[in-house]
Amino acid sequence: MSGCDGARVAWAYLSRVAEAPCGPLIGLIDAVGAEAAADMVRRREFPEEFVDVLEATAARADRVRAEADLEHIGHLGGRLVTPDDEEWPEYRFGELALKNQTPQMTHEDEWRELRPVALWVIGHGRLDDLLERSASMVGTRAPSSYGERVADQFAGDLSAQGFTIVSGGAYGIDGAAHRAALAAGGPTLAFVAGGLDRPYPAGHAGLFRRIGEEGAVVSEYPPGTVPGRHRFLNRNRLVGIATRGVLVVEAGFRSGTRNTATWAKHRAIPVCAVPGPITAATSVTCHQLIRDGATLVTRCEEVVEAVGTIGEIAPEIDAPVRATDDLDGPALRVHDALPARSALPASEIAAIAGLPGRAVIGQLALLESKGLVTRDGALWRLTR
Repeated sequence: MSGCDGARVAWAYLSRVAEAPCGPLIGLIDAVGAEAAADMVRRREFPEEFVDVLEATAARADRVRAEADLEHIGHLGGRLVTPDDEEWPEYRFGELALKNQTPQMTHEDEWRELRPVALWVIGHGRLDDLLERSASMVGTRAPSSYGERVADQFAGDLSAQGFTIVSGGAYGIDGAAHRAALAAGGPTLAFVAGGLDRPYPAGHAGLFRRIGEEGAVVSEYPPGTVPGRHRFLNRNRLVGIATRGVLVVEAGFRSGTRNTATWAKHRAIPVCAVPGPITAATSVTCHQLIRDGATLVTRCEEVVEAVGTIGEIAPEIDAPVRATDDLDGPALRVHDALPARSALPASEIAAIAGLPGRAVIGQLALLESKGLVTRDGALWRLTR
Protein backbone atom coordinates (compact mmCIF):
# COMPACT_ATOMS: atom_id res chain seq x y z
CA MET A 1 0.00 0.00 0.00
CA SER A 2 1.40 3.38 -1.01
CA GLY A 3 1.82 5.58 2.03
CA CYS A 4 2.27 2.60 4.37
CA ASP A 5 5.34 4.32 5.83
CA GLY A 6 6.48 4.67 9.40
CA ALA A 7 4.31 7.69 10.12
CA ARG A 8 1.17 6.09 8.70
CA VAL A 9 1.80 2.89 10.66
CA ALA A 10 2.22 5.04 13.78
CA TRP A 11 -1.11 6.79 13.15
CA ALA A 12 -2.86 3.47 12.62
CA TYR A 13 -1.42 2.14 15.88
CA LEU A 14 -2.45 5.28 17.76
CA SER A 15 -6.02 5.11 16.42
CA ARG A 16 -6.44 1.71 18.09
CA VAL A 17 -4.40 2.06 21.24
CA ALA A 18 -6.92 4.22 23.16
CA GLU A 19 -10.69 4.45 23.15
CA ALA A 20 -11.75 7.53 21.24
CA PRO A 21 -11.92 10.34 21.99
CA CYS A 22 -8.74 10.59 24.05
CA GLY A 23 -7.55 14.10 24.81
CA PRO A 24 -4.35 13.08 26.64
CA LEU A 25 -3.18 10.96 23.69
CA ILE A 26 -3.88 13.75 21.20
CA GLY A 27 -1.98 16.13 23.47
CA LEU A 28 1.03 13.82 23.34
CA ILE A 29 0.80 13.56 19.53
CA ASP A 30 0.59 17.35 19.23
CA ALA A 31 3.67 17.71 21.39
CA VAL A 32 6.03 15.08 19.93
CA GLY A 33 4.51 13.87 16.65
CA ALA A 34 2.84 10.59 15.74
CA GLU A 35 5.91 8.39 15.42
CA ALA A 36 7.48 9.51 18.69
CA ALA A 37 4.11 9.21 20.47
CA ALA A 38 3.61 5.66 19.17
CA ASP A 39 7.11 4.72 20.34
CA MET A 40 6.45 6.14 23.82
CA VAL A 41 3.18 4.23 24.11
CA ARG A 42 4.81 0.94 23.09
CA ARG A 43 7.71 1.43 25.51
CA ARG A 44 5.41 2.74 28.28
CA GLU A 45 7.73 5.68 28.84
CA PHE A 46 6.27 9.20 28.94
CA PRO A 47 7.34 12.67 30.00
CA GLU A 48 5.91 13.56 33.38
CA GLU A 49 3.33 15.95 31.95
CA PHE A 50 1.84 13.13 29.83
CA VAL A 51 1.47 10.50 32.54
CA ASP A 52 -2.30 10.39 31.88
CA VAL A 53 -1.55 8.66 28.58
CA LEU A 54 -0.15 5.69 30.52
CA GLU A 55 -3.56 4.80 31.95
CA ALA A 56 -5.50 5.66 28.78
CA THR A 57 -3.42 3.24 26.67
CA ALA A 58 -2.65 0.52 29.24
CA ALA A 59 -5.20 -2.03 27.99
CA ARG A 60 -4.17 -1.94 24.32
CA ALA A 61 -0.55 -0.87 24.18
CA ASP A 62 0.59 -4.36 23.21
CA ARG A 63 -1.95 -4.71 20.37
CA VAL A 64 0.39 -3.97 17.48
CA ARG A 65 -1.89 -4.49 14.48
CA ALA A 66 -1.31 -1.29 12.54
CA GLU A 67 0.11 -2.84 9.36
CA ALA A 68 -2.65 -5.46 9.29
CA ASP A 69 -5.26 -2.72 9.77
CA LEU A 70 -3.83 -0.69 6.90
CA GLU A 71 -3.74 -3.76 4.67
CA HIS A 72 -7.32 -4.63 5.62
CA ILE A 73 -8.68 -1.16 4.87
CA GLY A 74 -6.83 -1.27 1.57
CA HIS A 75 -8.57 -4.53 0.61
CA LEU A 76 -11.89 -2.79 1.39
CA GLY A 77 -10.97 -0.02 -1.02
CA GLY A 78 -10.43 2.46 1.80
CA ARG A 79 -7.66 4.44 3.43
CA LEU A 80 -6.54 6.00 6.69
CA VAL A 81 -6.71 9.80 6.67
CA THR A 82 -4.51 11.57 9.22
CA PRO A 83 -3.66 15.17 10.14
CA ASP A 84 -0.56 14.75 7.96
CA ASP A 85 -2.69 14.32 4.83
CA GLU A 86 -3.78 17.12 2.52
CA GLU A 87 -7.42 16.00 2.67
CA TRP A 88 -7.58 16.21 6.47
CA PRO A 89 -10.44 18.66 7.18
CA GLU A 90 -8.28 21.17 9.03
CA TYR A 91 -11.07 23.69 9.50
CA ARG A 92 -13.23 21.03 11.17
CA PHE A 93 -10.70 19.03 13.21
CA GLY A 94 -7.38 20.90 13.14
CA GLU A 95 -5.77 24.04 14.50
CA LEU A 96 -7.99 26.25 12.34
CA ALA A 97 -11.01 24.86 14.17
CA LEU A 98 -9.52 25.83 17.53
CA LYS A 99 -8.57 29.32 16.32
CA ASN A 100 -12.14 29.94 15.20
CA GLN A 101 -13.69 28.97 18.51
CA THR A 102 -16.06 31.27 20.34
CA PRO A 103 -16.17 31.58 24.15
CA GLN A 104 -18.05 28.27 24.45
CA MET A 105 -14.73 26.47 24.11
CA THR A 106 -11.51 28.45 24.22
CA HIS A 107 -9.26 26.01 26.04
CA GLU A 108 -7.08 23.75 23.90
CA ASP A 109 -7.53 20.78 26.25
CA GLU A 110 -11.29 20.89 25.69
CA TRP A 111 -10.80 20.80 21.94
CA ARG A 112 -8.48 17.78 22.22
CA GLU A 113 -11.30 15.92 23.96
CA LEU A 114 -13.38 16.27 20.78
CA ARG A 115 -10.83 15.66 18.03
CA PRO A 116 -10.42 12.27 16.37
CA VAL A 117 -6.89 10.85 16.24
CA ALA A 118 -7.35 9.81 12.60
CA LEU A 119 -10.21 8.74 10.34
CA TRP A 120 -10.73 5.49 8.45
CA VAL A 121 -12.46 6.19 5.16
CA ILE A 122 -14.10 4.28 2.33
CA GLY A 123 -15.16 6.48 -0.55
CA HIS A 124 -14.05 8.44 -3.55
CA GLY A 125 -14.59 11.91 -2.06
CA ARG A 126 -11.88 13.90 -0.27
CA LEU A 127 -12.86 14.69 3.30
CA ASP A 128 -11.87 18.34 3.12
CA ASP A 129 -13.93 18.87 -0.04
CA LEU A 130 -16.94 16.97 1.28
CA LEU A 131 -17.05 18.87 4.56
CA GLU A 132 -16.26 22.32 3.16
CA ARG A 133 -19.94 23.00 2.42
CA SER A 134 -21.88 20.48 4.45
CA ALA A 135 -24.85 20.12 6.78
CA SER A 136 -25.69 17.33 9.20
CA MET A 137 -29.22 15.93 9.16
CA VAL A 138 -30.29 13.81 12.11
CA GLY A 139 -33.40 12.48 13.77
CA THR A 140 -35.35 9.55 15.10
CA ARG A 141 -34.89 5.95 13.96
CA ALA A 142 -38.69 5.56 13.86
CA PRO A 143 -39.94 8.59 11.93
CA SER A 144 -43.49 9.37 10.98
CA SER A 145 -44.47 9.74 7.34
CA TYR A 146 -44.22 13.50 7.94
CA GLY A 147 -40.63 13.17 9.16
CA GLU A 148 -39.61 11.01 6.21
CA ARG A 149 -41.19 13.44 3.77
CA VAL A 150 -39.50 16.44 5.39
CA ALA A 151 -36.11 14.68 5.46
CA ASP A 152 -36.43 13.81 1.80
CA GLN A 153 -37.37 17.38 0.89
CA PHE A 154 -34.64 19.10 2.91
CA ALA A 155 -31.86 16.71 1.88
CA GLY A 156 -32.79 16.97 -1.78
CA ASP A 157 -33.03 20.75 -1.71
CA LEU A 158 -29.78 21.17 0.24
CA SER A 159 -28.01 18.87 -2.21
CA ALA A 160 -29.22 21.08 -5.03
CA GLN A 161 -27.67 24.03 -3.17
CA GLY A 162 -24.29 22.29 -3.20
CA PHE A 163 -24.28 20.89 0.34
CA THR A 164 -22.88 17.51 1.32
CA ILE A 165 -25.48 15.77 3.49
CA VAL A 166 -23.84 14.27 6.58
CA SER A 167 -25.53 11.80 8.92
CA GLY A 168 -24.95 8.64 10.91
CA GLY A 169 -26.14 5.91 8.54
CA ALA A 170 -28.83 4.68 10.94
CA TYR A 171 -32.38 3.65 10.13
CA GLY A 172 -35.01 6.38 10.02
CA ILE A 173 -34.13 10.02 9.35
CA ASP A 174 -30.42 9.25 8.79
CA GLY A 175 -31.16 6.76 6.04
CA ALA A 176 -33.83 8.99 4.49
CA ALA A 177 -31.38 11.90 4.32
CA HIS A 178 -28.62 9.79 2.73
CA ARG A 179 -30.99 8.32 0.15
CA ALA A 180 -32.49 11.69 -0.76
CA ALA A 181 -29.02 13.17 -1.30
CA LEU A 182 -28.07 10.26 -3.54
CA ALA A 183 -31.34 10.58 -5.47
CA ALA A 184 -30.59 14.28 -6.01
CA GLY A 185 -27.17 13.41 -7.41
CA GLY A 186 -25.34 15.05 -4.51
CA PRO A 187 -22.59 13.75 -2.24
CA THR A 188 -23.31 12.37 1.20
CA LEU A 189 -21.11 11.25 4.09
CA ALA A 190 -21.88 8.78 6.87
CA PHE A 191 -20.05 8.67 10.19
CA VAL A 192 -20.38 5.18 11.67
CA ALA A 193 -19.84 3.76 15.16
CA GLY A 194 -17.62 0.76 14.41
CA GLY A 195 -15.03 -0.60 12.03
CA LEU A 196 -15.75 -0.09 8.33
CA ASP A 197 -15.64 -3.85 7.81
CA ARG A 198 -18.65 -4.17 10.12
CA PRO A 199 -21.45 -2.15 8.49
CA TYR A 200 -24.13 -1.31 11.02
CA PRO A 201 -27.02 -1.58 10.70
CA ALA A 202 -26.46 -4.57 8.45
CA GLY A 203 -29.62 -3.71 6.54
CA HIS A 204 -27.86 -0.57 5.28
CA ALA A 205 -24.88 -2.41 3.78
CA GLY A 206 -26.09 -1.60 0.28
CA LEU A 207 -26.72 2.03 1.21
CA PHE A 208 -23.18 2.32 2.61
CA ARG A 209 -21.79 1.04 -0.69
CA ARG A 210 -23.71 3.73 -2.58
CA ILE A 211 -22.59 6.40 -0.10
CA GLY A 212 -18.97 5.37 -0.69
CA GLU A 213 -19.46 5.76 -4.43
CA GLU A 214 -20.80 9.32 -4.15
CA GLY A 215 -19.12 10.52 -0.96
CA ALA A 216 -17.58 8.66 1.97
CA VAL A 217 -18.25 6.33 4.88
CA VAL A 218 -16.06 7.39 7.82
CA SER A 219 -15.12 6.00 11.23
CA GLU A 220 -12.59 6.92 13.88
CA TYR A 221 -12.44 3.24 14.82
CA PRO A 222 -10.04 0.80 13.11
CA PRO A 223 -11.25 -2.29 11.23
CA GLY A 224 -12.78 -4.98 13.39
CA THR A 225 -14.15 -2.60 16.04
CA VAL A 226 -17.62 -3.67 17.18
CA PRO A 227 -20.27 -0.91 17.42
CA GLY A 228 -21.26 -0.16 21.01
CA ARG A 229 -23.58 2.24 22.79
CA HIS A 230 -20.79 4.61 23.86
CA ARG A 231 -19.42 4.53 20.32
CA PHE A 232 -22.75 5.67 18.92
CA LEU A 233 -22.56 8.67 21.26
CA ASN A 234 -19.02 9.35 20.05
CA ARG A 235 -20.24 9.03 16.46
CA ASN A 236 -22.87 11.67 17.30
CA ARG A 237 -20.03 13.93 18.39
CA LEU A 238 -18.43 13.79 14.94
CA VAL A 239 -21.76 14.36 13.19
CA GLY A 240 -22.29 17.36 15.46
CA ILE A 241 -18.91 19.08 15.02
CA ALA A 242 -17.84 18.19 11.47
CA THR A 243 -20.18 20.38 9.42
CA ARG A 244 -21.40 23.95 9.06
CA GLY A 245 -24.61 23.19 10.93
CA VAL A 246 -26.99 20.54 12.25
CA LEU A 247 -30.60 20.10 11.15
CA VAL A 248 -32.84 18.07 13.48
CA VAL A 249 -35.76 16.83 11.40
CA GLU A 250 -37.82 14.79 13.86
CA ALA A 251 -36.84 13.40 17.27
CA GLY A 252 -38.64 12.04 20.32
CA PHE A 253 -38.08 12.78 23.98
CA ARG A 254 -35.14 10.41 24.62
CA SER A 255 -33.58 10.68 21.19
CA GLY A 256 -29.79 10.56 20.87
CA THR A 257 -30.25 13.43 18.46
CA ARG A 258 -30.14 15.83 21.41
CA ASN A 259 -26.61 14.57 22.05
CA THR A 260 -25.61 15.54 18.51
CA ALA A 261 -27.15 19.00 18.92
CA THR A 262 -25.36 19.48 22.25
CA TRP A 263 -21.96 18.80 20.65
CA ALA A 264 -22.75 21.29 17.89
CA LYS A 265 -23.82 23.93 20.39
CA HIS A 266 -20.60 23.36 22.37
CA ARG A 267 -18.67 24.41 19.28
CA ALA A 268 -21.05 27.27 18.41
CA ILE A 269 -22.20 25.44 15.29
CA PRO A 270 -25.74 26.46 14.26
CA VAL A 271 -28.53 24.05 15.19
CA CYS A 272 -31.79 24.13 13.22
CA ALA A 273 -34.96 22.20 14.02
CA VAL A 274 -38.10 21.42 12.07
CA PRO A 275 -41.32 21.91 14.07
CA GLY A 276 -44.07 19.30 14.09
CA PRO A 277 -47.54 18.95 15.63
CA ILE A 278 -47.47 19.77 19.34
CA THR A 279 -49.28 16.47 19.93
CA ALA A 280 -46.59 14.40 18.13
CA ALA A 281 -44.19 12.52 20.41
CA THR A 282 -41.72 12.36 17.52
CA SER A 283 -41.27 16.15 17.56
CA VAL A 284 -40.72 16.72 21.29
CA THR A 285 -36.95 17.17 21.02
CA CYS A 286 -37.32 19.52 18.04
CA HIS A 287 -39.64 21.75 20.05
CA GLN A 288 -37.36 21.67 23.09
CA LEU A 289 -34.36 22.61 20.96
CA ILE A 290 -36.29 25.53 19.47
CA ARG A 291 -37.19 26.74 22.97
CA ASP A 292 -33.50 26.47 23.91
CA GLY A 293 -32.42 28.65 21.00
CA ALA A 294 -32.27 26.44 17.91
CA THR A 295 -33.41 28.09 14.68
CA LEU A 296 -36.89 27.08 13.60
CA VAL A 297 -36.81 26.17 9.90
CA THR A 298 -39.57 25.21 7.49
CA ARG A 299 -37.71 25.30 4.16
CA CYS A 300 -34.27 24.73 2.70
CA GLU A 301 -33.51 28.43 2.22
CA GLU A 302 -33.81 29.04 5.96
CA VAL A 303 -31.27 26.31 6.66
CA VAL A 304 -28.88 27.80 4.10
CA GLU A 305 -29.27 31.21 5.76
CA ALA A 306 -28.36 29.69 9.15
CA VAL A 307 -25.43 27.47 8.08
CA GLY A 308 -24.24 28.91 4.77
CA THR A 309 -21.77 31.68 4.01
CA ILE A 310 -22.25 35.38 4.70
CA GLY A 311 -24.79 36.87 2.33
CA GLU A 312 -26.88 33.74 1.80
CA ILE A 313 -30.20 35.16 2.96
CA ALA A 314 -33.50 33.31 2.69
CA PRO A 315 -35.92 35.17 0.41
CA GLU A 316 -39.18 36.30 1.93
CA ILE A 317 -42.10 33.93 1.51
CA ASP A 318 -44.44 35.13 -1.23
CA ALA A 319 -47.69 35.97 0.56
CA PRO A 320 -51.01 36.02 -1.35
CA VAL A 321 -51.73 39.53 -2.63
CA ARG A 322 -55.27 40.97 -2.45
CA ALA A 323 -56.51 43.91 -4.49
CA THR A 324 -57.40 45.79 -1.32
CA ASP A 325 -53.98 45.40 0.39
CA ASP A 326 -52.83 48.92 -0.55
CA LEU A 327 -56.03 50.73 0.39
CA ASP A 328 -55.75 53.30 3.15
CA GLY A 329 -58.36 53.95 5.87
CA PRO A 330 -61.08 55.95 4.09
CA ALA A 331 -60.86 53.96 0.85
CA LEU A 332 -61.02 50.69 2.77
CA ARG A 333 -64.04 51.92 4.79
CA VAL A 334 -65.90 52.81 1.60
CA HIS A 335 -65.00 49.47 0.02
CA ASP A 336 -66.15 47.57 3.11
CA ALA A 337 -69.44 49.49 3.15
CA LEU A 338 -70.50 47.98 -0.17
CA PRO A 339 -72.47 44.72 0.10
CA ALA A 340 -71.25 41.65 -1.75
CA ARG A 341 -74.22 41.15 -4.07
CA SER A 342 -76.17 44.40 -4.33
CA ALA A 343 -75.64 48.08 -5.21
CA LEU A 344 -76.11 51.23 -3.07
CA PRO A 345 -76.30 54.97 -3.67
CA ALA A 346 -73.44 57.13 -2.50
CA SER A 347 -75.55 58.57 0.32
CA GLU A 348 -76.20 55.12 1.80
CA ILE A 349 -72.53 54.17 1.45
CA ALA A 350 -71.60 57.38 3.32
CA ALA A 351 -73.95 56.49 6.17
CA ILE A 352 -72.52 52.96 6.49
CA ALA A 353 -68.90 54.12 6.23
CA GLY A 354 -69.43 57.09 8.56
CA LEU A 355 -67.82 59.53 6.11
CA PRO A 356 -69.01 62.83 4.54
CA GLY A 357 -70.77 62.44 1.18
CA ARG A 358 -68.15 64.46 -0.71
CA ALA A 359 -65.35 62.30 0.68
CA VAL A 360 -67.22 59.15 -0.29
CA ILE A 361 -67.62 60.37 -3.89
CA GLY A 362 -63.84 60.92 -4.08
CA GLN A 363 -63.07 57.49 -2.64
CA LEU A 364 -65.53 55.79 -4.99
CA ALA A 365 -63.78 57.44 -7.94
CA LEU A 366 -60.46 56.13 -6.64
CA LEU A 367 -61.85 52.62 -6.20
CA GLU A 368 -63.34 52.76 -9.69
CA SER A 369 -59.94 53.66 -11.17
CA LYS A 370 -58.48 50.58 -9.47
CA GLY A 371 -61.23 48.39 -10.91
CA LEU A 372 -62.63 47.57 -7.47
CA VAL A 373 -66.08 49.16 -7.86
CA THR A 374 -68.47 49.77 -10.79
CA ARG A 375 -71.00 52.60 -11.25
CA ASP A 376 -74.49 51.61 -12.34
CA GLY A 377 -76.41 54.84 -12.81
CA ALA A 378 -76.83 56.36 -9.36
CA LEU A 379 -75.74 53.14 -7.66
CA TRP A 380 -72.35 51.64 -6.88
CA ARG A 381 -71.46 47.99 -6.60
CA LEU A 382 -68.33 45.88 -6.01
CA THR A 383 -66.68 44.68 -9.21
CA ARG A 384 -67.14 40.96 -9.52
